[in-house]
Amino acid sequence: MPLVAYVVGARPNFVKMAPVVDAMRRRGQTRQLIVHTGQHYDRRLSGDILDDLGFPDPDVSLEVGSGPHGDQTGKVLAGFEQVLMERSPDLVVVAGDVNSTLACALAAAKLCIPVAHLESGLRSDDWTMPEEVNRVLTDRMSDVLLTHSPEAEPNLLREGIDAGRIHYVGNTMIDSLRRLEGRARRRAAWSELNLNDSEFVLVTLHRPSNVDDPVRLSAIVEALIELGDRTPVVFPVHPRTRARLRDANGLRRLAAAGVRCIAPAGYLDFLSLQGAAGAIVTDSGGVQEEASALGVRCYTFRPNTERPVTLTHGTNTLLGDNPALIAGIEPSPLPPTPSAIPLWDGHAAERTAEVLTATLAARSADSRARLALA
Repeated sequence: MPLVAYVVGARPNFVKMAPVVDAMRRRGQTRQLIVHTGQHYDRRLSGDILDDLGFPDPDVSLEVGSGPHGDQTGKVLAGFEQVLMERSPDLVVVAGDVNSTLACALAAAKLCIPVAHLESGLRSDDWTMPEEVNRVLTDRMSDVLLTHSPEAEPNLLREGIDAGRIHYVGNTMIDSLRRLEGRARRRAAWSELNLNDSEFVLVTLHRPSNVDDPVRLSAIVEALIELGDRTPVVFPVHPRTRARLRDANGLRRLAAAGVRCIAPAGYLDFLSLQGAAGAIVTDSGGVQEEASALGVRCYTFRPNTERPVTLTHGTNTLLGDNPALIAGIEPSPLPPTPSAIPLWDGHAAERTAEVLTATLAARSADSRARLALA
């Protein structure tokens, strides 16, 4: 049977890839090799989420850790190349737009191993975002481009990608959400913070453009303090953000103002908090999608988004990049209304598995034909 290598490295990868691994396993037509690059190594950003998702233990762990972009990408590239040479998979599946995605796609492409990119075609047109560089370059190297929203295919066609390589399968992140949202709701993670359903604002901030500039970060802290004066605020603090806040004494100021600065939550606990939030403020791509699927009002603290379907069909609003606007957010008085975004239906992984299986079968047939002619 052909061998498929699945690459995971950061929280969003786990959530997107878990349904695909499960769908391919149920088909029983391939062997599976799961490679964890270790880009997210914090227990709550990695291990707890894998446990919540029921994700199989990785077959290989590269344990690259954090570091500057070049250092991290280079370590993943070298480590994954060695895995490819030792295991010779027939197909490599990467997801999203993190450094691990680009590095593993590059390693496979240089060894002439076909690459399938899950969540292809997203574009912010903002080249100051490292993720934009990663996603565009990964798409250029991919043989199979698996898109999750309608605008992705036109983006790829504009860049000269052959239409025959593009497959609109839907959003596998929503497969995970639909499978586990009932369990997440029953966990009632908000009650552990002495909060009521729908009365609080959930905040996530981690992008370098927001947290690495001390002046900007201080303005964000002031806005969160002002927001916390009017409504409860829950702020699961990403390790990167926590380090910057600690340096600027921001954590103490937020805590003194009553902002609940908690540790990064596991997948189920965070999904529980999202579903019960009156509003969400975020700079995360995946949270925009999850909020729309849950029907919770989301405010994206960025000047752009690579997920415009969450604006046109979902619950997302671009807040822009003025920190003062954060202070004006209000929990919605209306109950959540899940968005009906095309193919965000909980069955994207099955469509993905169909494409991957057909790709492997076609390559096998081509190989047999070439052998017959030799």
